[in-house]
Amino acid sequence: MGSNGFLPGTITRSTFFRVAYNIADLFEHAVDLTPDRAAVVCGEQRLTFGQLDRRVNQLAHHYTARGLGRGSHIGIYSRNGIEALEAMLAAYKIRAVPININFRYVPAELRYIFDNADLAALVHERRYSDNVAQIRPEFPGLREVLVIEDGTDLEHGGTEYESALSGHSGERDFPARSSDDLYLLYTGGTTGMPKGVMWRHEDVWRVLGGGIDFMTGEAMRDEWQQARAGAESGGLTRLPAAPFIHGAAQWASFGNLFACSSVVFVPQFDAHEVWRAIEREKVNVLAIVGDAMARPLIEAYRDGGYDASSLLAISSSAALFSPAVQRQYLDELPNVVITDSIGSSETGFSGIGVVTRDSGQSGGPRVNADASTTVIRDDNTFAEPGEVGWLARRGHVPLGYYKDEEKSRKVFVEIDGTRYVVPGDYARIEDDGTVTMLGRGSVSINTGGEKVFPEEVEAALKSHPDVFDVLVVGVPDERLGQRVAAVVQARPGAKPGLADLDAHVRESIAGYKVPRSLWLVDEITRSPSGKPDYTWAKQHTEAHPPAEVREPKRAAQ
Repeated sequence: MGSNGFLPGTITRSTFFRVAYNIADLFEHAVDLTPDRAAVVCGEQRLTFGQLDRRVNQLAHHYTARGLGRGSHIGIYSRNGIEALEAMLAAYKIRAVPININFRYVPAELRYIFDNADLAALVHERRYSDNVAQIRPEFPGLREVLVIEDGTDLEHGGTEYESALSGHSGERDFPARSSDDLYLLYTGGTTGMPKGVMWRHEDVWRVLGGGIDFMTGEAMRDEWQQARAGAESGGLTRLPAAPFIHGAAQWASFGNLFACSSVVFVPQFDAHEVWRAIEREKVNVLAIVGDAMARPLIEAYRDGGYDASSLLAISSSAALFSPAVQRQYLDELPNVVITDSIGSSETGFSGIGVVTRDSGQSGGPRVNADASTTVIRDDNTFAEPGEVGWLARRGHVPLGYYKDEEKSRKVFVEIDGTRYVVPGDYARIEDDGTVTMLGRGSVSINTGGEKVFPEEVEAALKSHPDVFDVLVVGVPDERLGQRVAAVVQARPGAKPGLADLDAHVRESIAGYKVPRSLWLVDEITRSPSGKPDYTWAKQHTEAHPPAEVREPKRAAQ
């Protein structure tokens, strides 16, 4: 018998009256409706829903045999792949908590996350064995380490992943789960050390996993509706291009599985490999994180002559998808629907916009926000149309930050008796009720008393033909306090100058927002998920002289 009270592959009338909005349960519903449908593909590996469920059950039994269970924290230190997905789902099966670990972390950063997240077990690719070996002796509470084979031959001190599965049953015999089980997502954001955002399963499913229709705002009626709809429609094959260390990739995968739909992975972002996978697997939906993925993807598409006729939609979230790059997609793939959504690890989905040729704003995405999203002033009153304030969300929001009550009090606030999450993103309410995302408050630039949002300036700069990528930061200025500075990765053979960039961006942004200092770099550093690394950009400006500086005219300010 399964944890749902019935045999895998069978449906009874009583099945549909049980209410548990739990990640493992929602996955199992899809398994029971479409056991023979393709669930996940990565290169030559492919599993049906039934095969995936059996392997996940085997791993869950291995976890249990090692003393892991409800509330145990299990680190996942891996690139994208079937095993990483299995490791997460198996944890949820036994009410444990997977912890996403950035695969770029060095031992010092791993030490922090192992400690802060209270890891009881770890699943990692073999290529990271040396990093794990350096710090594992410091964590005697780490009772199990599983090692995923990846073609490398590093020595390791863990249990081989496939061996762990082979010794256990693939049947479901797990205790009942709860909508209140914990989902924990570590996010580094644009500054500071990673923070663990704690969600109830139901709440995070409602805002990220399909529990509410993103376009209509309508909530799912019951725990089976999502799986039933996917089973009846045949589903859409989705490729999440971001790594699992990013919530966008996790929920692009989970949401598709809950809807009886296939997920396609590439182990690590490579633009040409993404298009090859789209062509090979007839992918319908490509999920990306802003320009850092969108720009190399569209250029690879032009170079490679790929067949993208199966592609119906491209969805971007969590980072700037600039209008200049959007227009390139509309030119190359005119029949594909493009969406741009806003949200964060703390808010989940907060609004979505459909990109058209008329989407001409130069700043962040302008979206149709749902009823739970608003903008508030510094005094926690609600902003009026035209005003800039802080993005806020009520309703299905996180419990807080793991082991950080002080930070939780600052970000989760009560307004008129209602709890809101205010993660620190500037936004503007427009006259038509839509919301324009302006950027993280912690990286906004104060120049002569004027507030400048980096993403707006970056979007304007990226429309210049010589600019491939750019980050905008504030640097010290004796008169203005801060001046706007641009760290630019030029296109091959190009060397843009400030005068040319100035003339170009003044067509779309005010003079006080125009960069006054320019650094040219071989490559912009970003996180593995494509998010901007403003700390790196600031450090680069402090450690290197600018390529060019222009003093602002007083009249221009």
